Amino acid sequence: MNFLRGVMGGQSAGPQHTEAETIQKLCDRVASSTLLDDRRNAVRALKSLSKKYRLEVGIQAMEHLIHVLQTDRSDSEIIGYALDTLYNIISNDEEEEVEENSTRQSEDLGSQFTEIFIKQQENITLLLSLLEEFDFHVRWPGVKLLTSLLKQLGPQVQQIILVSPMGVSRLMDLLADSREVIRNDGVLLLQALTRSNGAIQKIVAFENAFERLLDIITEEENSGGGIVVEDCLILLQNLLKNNNSNQNFFKEGSYIQRMKPWFEVGDDNSGWSAQKVTNLHLMLQLVRVLVSPTNPPGATSSCQKAMFQCGLLQQLCTILMATGVPADILTETINTVSEVIRGCQVNQDYFASVNAPSTPPRPAIVVLLMSMVNERQPFVLRCAVLYCFQCFLYKNQKGQGEIVSTLLPSTIDATGNSISAGQLLCGGLFSTDSLSNWYAAVALAHALQDNATQKEQLLRVQLATSIGNPPVSLLQQCTNILSQGSKIQTRVGLLMLLCTWLSNCPIAVTHFLHNSANVPFLTGQIAENLGEEEQLVQGLCALLLGISIYFNDNSLENYKKEKLKQLIEKRIGKENFIEKLGYISKHELYSRASQKPQPNFPSPEYVIFDHEFTKLVKELEGVITKAIYKSSEEDKKEEEVKKTLEQHDSIVTHYKNMIREQDLQLEELKQQVSTLKCQNEQLQTAVTQQASQIQQHKDQYNLLKVQLGKDSQHQGSYSDGAQMNGIQSEEIGRLREEIEELKRNQELLQSQLTEKDSLIENLKSSQTSSGTNEQSSVTALVEDSEQIAELKQELTTLKSQLNSQSVEITKLQAENHELLQKTEVFAKSDPIPGESETITAAKTTDVEGRLLALLEETKELKNEIKALSEERTAIKEQLDSSNSTIAILQNEKNNLEVDITDSKKEQDDLLVLLADQDQKIFSLKNKLKELGHPVEEEDELESGDQDDEYDEDEDDSKDQGHI
Repeated sequence: MNFLRGVMGGQSAGPQHTEAETIQKLCDRVASSTLLDDRRNAVRALKSLSKKYRLEVGIQAMEHLIHVLQTDRSDSEIIGYALDTLYNIISNDEEEEVEENSTRQSEDLGSQFTEIFIKQQENITLLLSLLEEFDFHVRWPGVKLLTSLLKQLGPQVQQIILVSPMGVSRLMDLLADSREVIRNDGVLLLQALTRSNGAIQKIVAFENAFERLLDIITEEENSGGGIVVEDCLILLQNLLKNNNSNQNFFKEGSYIQRMKPWFEVGDDNSGWSAQKVTNLHLMLQLVRVLVSPTNPPGATSSCQKAMFQCGLLQQLCTILMATGVPADILTETINTVSEVIRGCQVNQDYFASVNAPSTPPRPAIVVLLMSMVNERQPFVLRCAVLYCFQCFLYKNQKGQGEIVSTLLPSTIDATGNSISAGQLLCGGLFSTDSLSNWYAAVALAHALQDNATQKEQLLRVQLATSIGNPPVSLLQQCTNILSQGSKIQTRVGLLMLLCTWLSNCPIAVTHFLHNSANVPFLTGQIAENLGEEEQLVQGLCALLLGISIYFNDNSLENYKKEKLKQLIEKRIGKENFIEKLGYISKHELYSRASQKPQPNFPSPEYVIFDHEFTKLVKELEGVITKAIYKSSEEDKKEEEVKKTLEQHDSIVTHYKNMIREQDLQLEELKQQVSTLKCQNEQLQTAVTQQASQIQQHKDQYNLLKVQLGKDSQHQGSYSDGAQMNGIQSEEIGRLREEIEELKRNQELLQSQLTEKDSLIENLKSSQTSSGTNEQSSVTALVEDSEQIAELKQELTTLKSQLNSQSVEITKLQAENHELLQKTEVFAKSDPIPGESETITAAKTTDVEGRLLALLEETKELKNEIKALSEERTAIKEQLDSSNSTIAILQNEKNNLEVDITDSKKEQDDLLVLLADQDQKIFSLKNKLKELGHPVEEEDELESGDQDDEYDEDEDDSKDQGHI
């Protein structure tokens, strides 16, 4: 290693070939050494030489270093040295010389080595695979190397990573690394990776980048964090700027709500660090990316609504009205609020309600306008306020009306205690500061943009110029200032205001032309040959005169369209007029103002054009040119065509109205027809039903007539069963039979109940002799329960029969009632022809007598049914009492069974004891006999008797067991 000491000890002053030879020897050792330690030491030596001898190491060692990355993956140390060496070769971060030529050569050297490295796409794939290693000595230098490659040749490296399998996903894992240095460098790597590549931006966003970056910002204390927060915000801007898909994903993922804590500032806003100002500036720019006017309108509108709903707009307005906020942050906050409310009615209404924390409270709009017309305020702040005012009025006719109304005489505060927005604009319009004149004129023009109503309302505004002089209109005062030859900025602002005011408003044109000095002033300005500085004013005067021609309604005799065109031709010339008109769009600041709505000027000298005014010029330049070149005959023809078209339109409108009225009448008639059809169908149905009812009544009438005729011929007695209606006699006979059957069933139930009562009495009597007659009691109980079940079933059958009979009786009563009604009708009807009045009266009396008999019979049936129902209730009560008695007997039976079981068990135990005693006595006698002791015969007899008694007892117990 002595040669390495020589190289590192200061031999750089020696000849160049010495270092080249040393590097060559080291490369040979890397390529040929079989020992890993030798290769590792050689790569370490190359790393130490790579910063000073970048070219030599790059030319000779790059191929060997790449080979090390491929073959020595198992040794993290040598891989780390190789990656560091490649980083030193490719990177331009550390330069020993700062001269311009040296720096340019170094950058060229880095891009050349980068091109060599990425020529083989497998090298990038190899580097991506190395980033999966968790070892710090491999992962960190790998991140730095890939970042340097992206800085040198970003698009080429991006394309290689894009086509690599899981290439972007591997890099996203760096954000989850627990080591902050790798995580932070991973953010820088993703910054370079996502720059100007929409496809990679989408992949990174869908790899959950928003969630991880917002978590990092929260961990780093939001705007109070360090440079890591700044890097995360720059990466978020790369992902969202000009990428509609990612913006939509950011909004739908509810990430806008997580931006609100970024803008929470305290009451004490003094002493902000430079890093906090930078962070908050980037955060405001990120909000503007989401609501930029260049985004699709739908996406911008949805983001604006989300910012209002989550309270982000309210938080920004708090910063807007806070004290002690740095000027650049305040300016950027105003611009941000401007774009958050631009074209969004809800946000604009909220902004109109914001008040500054002053005494008394003033609207935020008034406070901002005070800053705009104050020449002592910073230039960029005044431009931001103008942009905010323009965005507040953009597509906001309600807001435009509120601003213009503050200028009208009826709304001006006579006490002078409060100043309004309109008064501030007028004050700025006639101020001595030309920039304030321009700001106020443009702001007032935006209050009239695309709003004919407010253009007419503004004509009512009167201004008191001096004490003792009559007031003049605002329109007249603007032309007076123009004629006084003020500064170019003032005149340009006033001319833009007048052009906006008069366009699409013939009444305003008439008011303007009514002042006889205005047209000569304009023609004089256009006709003069002035310098380049005045050419823009000439162009604007030509535009204003052209608007006065194009939107002229010919109400003033001296200033009709034709006379104004003749005046231009005589004093200016048509070609000269068109040429002066073209000065506007040819101005160098015109195209710059037409690009973006925000008034972004590098210095006050560039404040000339307004964005909305450039659109007006583009719209009117062509039509004014055509109007100037048209002859009087063409004008007449055009007017005739217009009149014809108007007549035609009026005729068409008339017919359209007639057709509309006829359509309405036709619809009404159709509805009436459909209603009448429904009514007709209902009436037909009712007629059909009535016809059927009439037919039924006729049939019944004929039937009654026939029955009455039979009764008069036969003169039979009532006892024979002759009835007015044969059907009714049959029904009554059937009812009688059913009642007789019910009576029989009742008698049968009564007999069965009597039998049950006797059974219950027997059971009660048998309870006293339960010890001896237990078996018969149990059998009786079983039979009794079976009979009770049969009785219940019969009772259920009887209940159903009674219910059906009740229904039939009710039906019969209804039929009887109908028959009575029919009889009354028949009695009231005319007598049958051919019969005498005496016969008719006799028949009627006979029928009434029969009906009374039927009623009596029906009443008797009701009484019998009531009696049956009472008997049924009594039977049910008796049955319930018998069931309770049976349950008591069953319980007593169970108790007896338990007692018998216990007595049997005691008897068995006694028998066992007796048997043991007999056995003992028998064994003792045998022992006595063996001992020679004489045993008496009586003892033997007694023992025999005892044995016999024991046998008898045992037989008795067995018999009882069988029983």
